[in-house]
Amino acid sequence: MPEQTKVLIVEDDKFLSELISTKLDKEGFSIALAGDGETGVKKASEFRPDIILLDIMLPGMDGFEVLEKLKNGADAALKAIPVIILSNFGQESKVERGLQLGAVDYLVKANFTTGEIVAKIKEVLK
Repeated sequence: MPEQTKVLIVEDDKFLSELISTKLDKEGFSIALAGDGETGVKKASEFRPDIILLDIMLPGMDGFEVLEKLKNGADAALKAIPVIILSNFGQESKVERGLQLGAVDYLVKANFTTGEIVAKIKEVLK
């Protein structure tokens, strides 16, 4: 890859975000981390990621609010960034809400390895 693909991970579980970012780093991605929703929105504006991994359960602003802010904001470039929700919530209502708000996919954390998450990112960015 000539230019590094930039991934923003918005996840309050430090262990999980470190795990995913280590795997992505080894794959040659450039990573930014945010531990809460507000920081996630700010980092998205500054870092301009190619894709965002977004948790739903976040301190302060939850993932759905982050998604709404990104997809309904004035910044067209932010609206265009694909968002993959990565959550422990597997309920259909949550999945549907995430997809309705503009997420490209919804992964339940327990069902995916870091390798599968990386594969999904590559698939979405093709």
